[in-house]
Amino acid sequence: MAQPKLTKLELQILEALWAHGKASIREIQEAFPEPRPAYTTIQTTVYRLEGKKAVRRLRKIGNAHIFEPIVARDVARSRLLDEILGFFGGRAQPMMAQLAEAGKLSLDDVRELEKIVRGLKK
Repeated sequence: MAQPKLTKLELQILEALWAHGKASIREIQEAFPEPRPAYTTIQTTVYRLEGKKAVRRLRKIGNAHIFEPIVARDVARSRLLDEILGFFGGRAQPMMAQLAEAGKLSLDDVRELEKIVRGLKK
């Protein structure tokens, strides 16, 4: 199944669900820092995520539906990374250079990445 394209708000909602495992719309909203999006905004977005098969309803407690993520965090990250790499012609090097120029990539980060790449080669 193709992974759905997710908006920033959808990813933030999924982050709340990944952190809690399952949650009601109110609990998802409360996971946001102040100023929080409106309850109805979260509700509409959760329903869109449900339509995209990224979350599902587990059960209903009173008037509250409880949702859980279907899409795994690593799968969503991989999809997002593929989108970002698309801006760099599908190559990691220009993206890494951009991160370094922006001061978001340190020499320690590069050393850690070298260890990971060496480990993958083995």
